[in-house]
Amino acid sequence: MRAGRLGVGLSLLALLGACGGGGGGGSRTSGTVTAPPTSAAPAPAPAPSPTPAPTPTATTAGCSVRERQDWVAAQINEWYLFPDLLATGLNPAAYATVDAYIDALTANARTLNRDRYFTYLTSIAEESAYYASGATAGFGVRFGFSGDRLFVIEAFEGGPALAAGVDRGAEIVGVGTTSANVRSVAAILASEGETGLGTALGPSTEGTVRVLRVQDATGTREVSITKRIFDLTPVSSRYGTRILDDGGRRVGYLNLRTFISTADQALRNAFQQFRDAGVTNLVIDFRYNGGGLVSTAELLSDLLGGARTASNIQSITAFRPSKSAQNETRYYRAQPQSVAPMRIAFIGSGGTASASELVINATLPYLRANSALIGTNTYGKPVGQIALDRPACDDRLRVVAFASQNADGQGGYYNGLASVMESSCQASDDISFPLGDPREASVRTALDFLAGRSCTRIAVGTQGPQAARSTTARRLFSPTRPTAAQRETPGLF
Repeated sequence: MRAGRLGVGLSLLALLGACGGGGGGGSRTSGTVTAPPTSAAPAPAPAPSPTPAPTPTATTAGCSVRERQDWVAAQINEWYLFPDLLATGLNPAAYATVDAYIDALTANARTLNRDRYFTYLTSIAEESAYYASGATAGFGVRFGFSGDRLFVIEAFEGGPALAAGVDRGAEIVGVGTTSANVRSVAAILASEGETGLGTALGPSTEGTVRVLRVQDATGTREVSITKRIFDLTPVSSRYGTRILDDGGRRVGYLNLRTFISTADQALRNAFQQFRDAGVTNLVIDFRYNGGGLVSTAELLSDLLGGARTASNIQSITAFRPSKSAQNETRYYRAQPQSVAPMRIAFIGSGGTASASELVINATLPYLRANSALIGTNTYGKPVGQIALDRPACDDRLRVVAFASQNADGQGGYYNGLASVMESSCQASDDISFPLGDPREASVRTALDFLAGRSCTRIAVGTQGPQAARSTTARRLFSPTRPTAAQRETPGLF
């Protein structure tokens, strides 16, 4: 960003984001990251909308492809966490889109597993809608692969799929625009791959109609579903907060889908329930949580930190040396609803990323072996992005700009958290049972850990996004270019 670029609104927001083909993130409300001065006051962001603003064209002042490429290059060169890894000597004209140019600039870091498409361009309007309320348009389900079979692994309250009776455990065996042209998922994958399947499922726009051939416990049927706008509830009203009975021991269970601002009060309510019940053992289910707002992650850590003091470090944020003035140490802040757990079982998977990993990593210096990862290895994203806004073009550039560490200085878990956890237990994601059900394999294993029963440690090897196609490492389905909601809620359609 440069002084003198009139009409460029600048917003600098520190954030952590998701996995799966993109980055994602949200604003950091605790602590301040100061933006460099500009010669014009920042323009206001567009009003929240669940769909992006119209794509800028060459007729929009300052918004030609080349002008946008020049703008993103300037921001990346100034703020990128790994400046020595940026490609040099690139000709922007050789790249047809801004996205392709960004990918080329950051290719070296991607090769070294430091930036797996975490630096990207997105829509201000689209992200504002998602982070404010979870607003998105779609079927309202989360898809995952077991091998090459497509399953619904979660269905969201308020979404059209759940209203049509499509829930966790259902297999999608065919897709079409009408009953007359339904094609099998196997045929689509065989001829067009996952990109073709994403296309067949249609865009994330209100009014898109698809006929899904669904196979579940009731048999096989075809369901016509019209995508519509709905607000994704970060803590499910069905299973988001529960008190589980494990042989007479009361255990608090929390399933957090995503870190957005509407989660804050739901988290406070959940921990008040845990506090009132006197639970000292918790299961925190992050198995599909791709990240989101740092402020919400910090609140959740505070709620888990009833035994911490104001002098205990929660996390350390470190920028590149030239931006070290932005570094911050975040200390625990007691909340009225905070609890002091003796043991915590975090359920994770290859879809568990960023803000979720931040919360888990923050517990390690204090709980050590009493904090465990249950399930499979996590994604591995110990870095976060800042957001740089250019409202005239509805452009929000997410730039990997800082690394996160815990109180022991532990970060750098680019291959997932399994290698740094003192305790871990391998478990499958058993979609034949509802989330939060004590019979479900990951919840059962979490309860075993809390009770001191033995388990098999998670093997450390390939990190989350490249995990084997198996029943123990379910692979979330994400499009090549995910929306803001899909970055933070991996598998969302």
